[in-house]
Amino acid sequence: MNKRFSRIALVGKVEDARVADSMVALARHLRARGLVVLVDARIAAGHLPADVERRPVDELAGDADLIVAIGGDGTMLFAAQLAIGRDIPLLGINRGRLGFLTDVSPDDMLESFDTILQGRYETDARNLLEARLTPTEGPAAVRRALNDIVVQRYESGRMVELETWIGGQFVNTHGGDGLVIASSTGSTAYALSCGGPIIHPSLDAVVIAPISPHALSDRPIVIGRNNRVEVRLVERSATRAQVSCDGMLLGDLDASSSLVIEPAASVITLLHPPGYDYFRLLRSKLHWGRSARTGRMEP
Repeated sequence: MNKRFSRIALVGKVEDARVADSMVALARHLRARGLVVLVDARIAAGHLPADVERRPVDELAGDADLIVAIGGDGTMLFAAQLAIGRDIPLLGINRGRLGFLTDVSPDDMLESFDTILQGRYETDARNLLEARLTPTEGPAAVRRALNDIVVQRYESGRMVELETWIGGQFVNTHGGDGLVIASSTGSTAYALSCGGPIIHPSLDAVVIAPISPHALSDRPIVIGRNNRVEVRLVERSATRAQVSCDGMLLGDLDASSSLVIEPAASVITLLHPPGYDYFRLLRSKLHWGRSARTGRMEP
């Protein structure tokens, strides 16, 4: 039987009027049902009902049994960072642009939430990647990512050269703007814009996609998630690269350091209203199935 929720954290950028409107409506809806609503203590008092509980943002996940991200996929990735290492599911309400992770529409928000509060929902476990940036001196920087790890040139206007190793075997030297190492969940994010494939989130796969490669033959590849991926800066390169995980800076990659990416032990659980259909989501976001004759979506 699905778990019932009583303490719900709301996360979103209330500077966006659309996000603020949805957060206020949802907070009132939940409080009217006697549920505890938790929000970031930095949100101004006038934005939300007076009876919500405020916490430092890094304590929200510790006091909640459900986190609701209101916004775009970036907000969902921020919420995922709060939930990593804790057995707390996430629900996304789409107030962004595409919203592959935030699949509940604002129009259906209250009805969908009532359904979920009744214990009727689908769970969707998503695998994480773990990135470890190891310098020659000092401790390693470690972070986990739901979507992707991005290695990108530090200086604008200059190409960066990176070597990739998979399972201890040398693969290629990539010249260009960098690399995206994406989970199957992240295959519809930055990796997609680099020409990578869409991978169903149930598959244990990783995409390595070059960013603006100098060589036309340097194409994205797909490997099993359990492979150990290592990225190094070419020694002769006079450039540096920056490493980020789900858009959050991990550190700098230079000739004296290396980046290792492996599967993380933990997962993130997403919640969906009953009837969730991944392929319907793709059709909606990517405008698949539109008739060239009528412009309408075909069944």
